[in-house]
Amino acid sequence: MVSTAESSLGYTLPQSLVALLDDCNGGVPARRCYPISSPTSWADDHIEIKAILGIGGGHGLHSDSGFDSEYMISEWEYPAIGIVLCAMPSGGHDAVMLDYSEAGRHSEPSVAYIDENRVPQRIASSFSEFITGLRDSDEFGS
Repeated sequence: MVSTAESSLGYTLPQSLVALLDDCNGGVPARRCYPISSPTSWADDHIEIKAILGIGGGHGLHSDSGFDSEYMISEWEYPAIGIVLCAMPSGGHDAVMLDYSEAGRHSEPSVAYIDENRVPQRIASSFSEFITGLRDSDEFGS
């Protein structure tokens, strides 16, 4: 499934994401907030994700249904910097993406937050940094 997704998407997925997908193919993490240094249209000091997208199914990084990263980029006019990584509570008004714009399609991407202004804001140097940086909403008073 990973090879098929990578071929279709045109990007190599980070090994830390592949390991997570092997353990659990997407889903809702226990900790869903990530601290950031600048305010967004949703919060002053963090973002919140709804779920990490898996491969396949009705919605995912790559999905045969057509409701995948490529669809989200087109539908919500996200910048074409990589792959939509997370489902968001806003239902599409913002996004978390794997950002390959500096690394190239087959290198380790950074992670970017896309707010309503559609300008990528780098929030983590890698998927591994992003996933280990997720915090409980109680830390932010959410």
